[in-house]
Amino acid sequence: MRIGKFITLAAVIFLALPTPARAVRIKDLASVKGVRGNQLVGYGLVVGLAGTGDGNKSPFTTQALANMLKNVGMAVNEADLKVKNVAGVMVTATLPPFVKPGQNIDVVLSSLGDASSLQGGTLVATPLKGLDDQVYALAQGPVSIGGIKAAGPAGAGASAGGGQANHLTVARIPEGASVEKEVPMPFGSQNEITLSLNSPDFTTVNRLAKAINTALGGSYARAEDGATVRVAVPGQYRQREVALMARLEDLDVTPDSIAKVVVDERTGTIVMGENVRIGELALSHGTLSIQVSADPTQPPGKDLLGKELTADRFRKLNEELAAQSGGKTNKLIKLSPGVTLAELVRALNSVGAAPQDLIAIFQAIKAAGAMQAELQII
Repeated sequence: MRIGKFITLAAVIFLALPTPARAVRIKDLASVKGVRGNQLVGYGLVVGLAGTGDGNKSPFTTQALANMLKNVGMAVNEADLKVKNVAGVMVTATLPPFVKPGQNIDVVLSSLGDASSLQGGTLVATPLKGLDDQVYALAQGPVSIGGIKAAGPAGAGASAGGGQANHLTVARIPEGASVEKEVPMPFGSQNEITLSLNSPDFTTVNRLAKAINTALGGSYARAEDGATVRVAVPGQYRQREVALMARLEDLDVTPDSIAKVVVDERTGTIVMGENVRIGELALSHGTLSIQVSADPTQPPGKDLLGKELTADRFRKLNEELAAQSGGKTNKLIKLSPGVTLAELVRALNSVGAAPQDLIAIFQAIKAAGAMQAELQII
């Protein structure tokens, strides 16, 4: 347990260390409006399973199998079909922008029935449709499970020596679908190109517009809102919009971000940005006392309950905490206003605070209004 706490705290500290903001390519910050992937979906059958397919409680698998056999000229009675080497799956894929017929894309298979594993199976030809009910790709091929299921020693119980890794009812077929139809996505002959930030931010979008205007040598880009920049296509790039985007994508922009602290209470993980600052406060947690004051020899004016916090009251609070904690010495941390949360974490780590202590302390500081940052708990 101590090792786990040490590792988590170390991760918190190193992630929280202030680092200078770095420039990022526009390609990694924004996308071109209208240039996006399209979702495809279809229902298919995985055959060739070693008795790990759907049972009789999955009527849609039996029905699909009967229909498939009829399509290849086999007259069968659906009621007579009782096979365990077939599984009904939902096949999904993303059709990337500008992909052409004949190219291949990856597909994901997810079991719909009570199959225990798709390992070793083969997907039978499955049409993949878009939301317009048009077929855009055809998927088929052997599946890749990515997981293992090991049995225990012969004669041992089900729980003896057995093991399972990853998910056996979800599989992939790399480049398993052939594109049959492309999605029309005209890009040339445009007078204007719209860029959309992946993470809206007014400061970043303004910097992005300035970087484009500097590179093009004119007022071609304008920021419309916190996420949108419209770029007028210069005369020298008419009918050459691809060359324009190739140039713009490689421009560097320094993104800005809000002060934010993300806390995962289940794992004790804490991630914070460099802009988080702490105001004046006095906080006690267990055997820990935190004092953030302009004069490190004196406590702040009020405690978290709004009462006057004189030096004498601060001393009494420490004594009460020590008595409540079985007489253990209270560990006092003194910091100056404006310190970063990273510095507070390092100070708390130096006196042995656990991840759960940090989470409780951050929540209390935020509630007291001494941390001007967004606190997100996941």
